[in-house]
Amino acid sequence: MAAAGAEPAGHVRIGYARATTVRQPLATQLDALRAAGVTRVFAEKISTRATTRPELDKAVALARELRSAGVAVTLVVHEHKRLGRGLDLAALAEQLRAAGIGLQFLTGELRGGHDPAGVVFTVLSGTEREYIRDRTLEGHESARSRGKTIGGAAVTDDAMLSMALHLREQNLSLRDIAARLVIAKGKKKGRRPSAATVLRMLRQRDGDAAPASTTG
Repeated sequence: MAAAGAEPAGHVRIGYARATTVRQPLATQLDALRAAGVTRVFAEKISTRATTRPELDKAVALARELRSAGVAVTLVVHEHKRLGRGLDLAALAEQLRAAGIGLQFLTGELRGGHDPAGVVFTVLSGTEREYIRDRTLEGHESARSRGKTIGGAAVTDDAMLSMALHLREQNLSLRDIAARLVIAKGKKKGRRPSAATVLRMLRQRDGDAAPASTTG
């Protein structure tokens, strides 16, 4: 484990490429990654709707391992849509930000190097409908925490939070945590929460657990 505040011991760029169908070629993405100087590439053909992406998980796991060893790491992708869309991309960017991993897109509207925190903002701004929907759910959950019920809209509970915290301690991604949780009540009973819901639930818990500041 690298010492706190130590200078990064080098810089590694890890590539990721994804096609949504078996027939869609990966050659363009792979060529672009190689031209950008990326030598370690993880690639897969899998739908955007898939709840798990094994090669992406491997890329992030390697990035975390290298980062914990004190190496500066950037995840390089041909275009941001290869990582996902909307709040799924925002959730992944949040994981990278928390781990201190950089992000670079070679083409598209987000082309260039990024602090993942900025990607979260951009993605949410560009998917207004999805963002508003989740903010509405957030309001419902906040009301529930104050003892109010909003038409059964709440999908999280204490048991789900406890399990999510347990899974987070095992360094699982938000997508993997969501895939292991089940909504226990309401109109969505029996379904899986979204990665965005898990992210919001954990953020709210972390905020509630933070010690209150005191003044002399």
